[in-house]
Amino acid sequence: MSHSYPDQDTMRAALALAVRAPSVHNTQPWRWRVGDTTVHLYADDTRQLPHADPDGRDLLLSCGAALHHLQVAALGLGWETEVHRLPNPTDPQHLAAVEFHPATPTPEAERLARAIGQRHTDRRRFTSWEVPSTYVDAVVAASAATGVVVRDVDSARDRATLLRFFERAALEHAADSSYGAELARWSGRHAAAEGVPARNAVVADDPTTRVFASPTLPEAVIHDIDDTARMLLLCTSSDDRLSRLRAGEATSAVLLTATTRGLATCPLTEPLELPDIRAGIRSEILADFGYPQVIVRMGWAATSADQVPATPRRPLDDVVQPL
Repeated sequence: MSHSYPDQDTMRAALALAVRAPSVHNTQPWRWRVGDTTVHLYADDTRQLPHADPDGRDLLLSCGAALHHLQVAALGLGWETEVHRLPNPTDPQHLAAVEFHPATPTPEAERLARAIGQRHTDRRRFTSWEVPSTYVDAVVAASAATGVVVRDVDSARDRATLLRFFERAALEHAADSSYGAELARWSGRHAAAEGVPARNAVVADDPTTRVFASPTLPEAVIHDIDDTARMLLLCTSSDDRLSRLRAGEATSAVLLTATTRGLATCPLTEPLELPDIRAGIRSEILADFGYPQVIVRMGWAATSADQVPATPRRPLDDVVQPL
């Protein structure tokens, strides 16, 4: 490859980091095609969840997170990216074409790239330590840079309302046998290179925690149960495919920025997967301003808690092919 395009080893390193992005049920619903001058991202609709994600919104969020991970990884390796989103109107699965230009990474860019390997979804309770407002401002700014607004759900009324919607979603899903069967297929002992392994799922009494199959991750031992985790609601002005893709990019930006500050995070989508509950969140918390796309729980993990194991990923050659 030329000096104006990453060599093969650099490209594989960037893609190996890109696929560390979080995805719904760790389905990893993406395909990458590497050309002579560009890398292309495609949605893998065969990995869409028909019961948890019937309209494919979570799939687009997942692919958007991987797209942003690629941008961060490439810059950390010395390559700035130019992204063309939804470049082919005749192929809805073609989500992005990415071009590369040599660049000198800043220290912050290098920190973000390192955060990809440090970030893990932590479904355990967080401590009562307050998250500094400057940290919240940093993640809000990171999301805004992608064009997505973050609403910090900080009032007691709005937090109670949001928790009520989480409880409603859990009850509806618990009564849906098809959803339960799908969740069982994508979690627990069946999870290998995909899905949520039992070791990454926790038995918890927190209504925001999705109930995966056969959880074995120990809950953090926290003596102060006054959880002051921040609940961040990412929302977009529209609800089209591009908005959902960008919301996935913003989710990645929020998670990685929080990780560079030492914070634990957990992206949450369960109440947004049910149209009536999502509409309720939009009405009661956003006052019909914007469309809620994802919720991020952010706070301090207990210092005594073990590190969350890394979730598995499919082999790179399974998701990357030449153009």
